[in-house]
Amino acid sequence: MITSDLAEFGVRERKLLIGLLSAWSYQGLPEGFYDDEVVPMMNKDSGHVFLTNSEYQACMLNGDNLEIWHYCVNCGNEGFKEDCPISEIGDWCSKCAPKDYDEFN
Repeated sequence: MITSDLAEFGVRERKLLIGLLSAWSYQGLPEGFYDDEVVPMMNKDSGHVFLTNSEYQACMLNGDNLEIWHYCVNCGNEGFKEDCPISEIGDWCSKCAPKDYDEFN
């Protein structure tokens, strides 16, 4: 369950949001993250606070850096680039993407 209602954010989540907005101000949005209809969101189950956009991309703080949160449409693997590298062949992570593009087509 996710929400953009700031009234549902606790103290911890509001502090995380301040960090996100500060990183956006100083670093800009991550490369490849579209700046169309960007809104803050919170996952009420995990407590993750992130920015999302009209393309349903998500970015979060990875340490002090604002980075895209990746999601594999095939196996459900998710994480930052080092945990969930997305293949250049579609939106699959490198763990489950076909090794040969011809196999894929």
